[in-house]
Amino acid sequence: MRQHRASLFVMAAALTPALLFTTPAFAVGSTAAPAVTSTTAAATSEKPVDEMSEDELRAAIVAILADEDSGKGVVEAANQALNGTVDDMRAFLKTGYPLAQAEDDRVAIFRILGRAQKNGDKRVIQEINDLLNRNSPEEMRAWLETGYPLAQAEDDRVAIFTILAAAQKNGDKRLIQEINDLLNRNSPEEMRAWLETFRSA
Repeated sequence: MRQHRASLFVMAAALTPALLFTTPAFAVGSTAAPAVTSTTAAATSEKPVDEMSEDELRAAIVAILADEDSGKGVVEAANQALNGTVDDMRAFLKTGYPLAQAEDDRVAIFRILGRAQKNGDKRVIQEINDLLNRNSPEEMRAWLETGYPLAQAEDDRVAIFTILAAAQKNGDKRLIQEINDLLNRNSPEEMRAWLETFRSA
């Protein structure tokens, strides 16, 4: 999961001002777990939001929309800000953005929890319940970026070893070989994909 970097802001700022003023609101975003940083957009540039010109404000919002991981709430709030006044854009970058990001993160976490409960992913379930009890937007953002992949990888390994034990008991040679090859490669991404395919078969 990525944070906005100054280079992204510079790239967006280089867009022709006329294009920024005439382009309709963007509809960029993903319904999956969002990954935009929860800090204010002032962090994407060295210039404070209150000192940004109208073009710079628009460019900063365009940079947020250009992130393919921006969630639905962020995209909606950003589009509203772009279609509003300079004060609306400034308010979005200062307060609306982190609030929308926090809401998107909560939605993403509840979706992950639903899948985890269906699959019996104990570590993911436990970590999410702990997160929700503490109710810290900063912790939720950090967990989505780093904690979730680690917790999911551990649950996936447990699930694969459970399947392996059953396959060995039943003498399923092909399945045993597939799992052994998977474990030898030790790729969390491959294990996740293999489990999803196995469960949907």
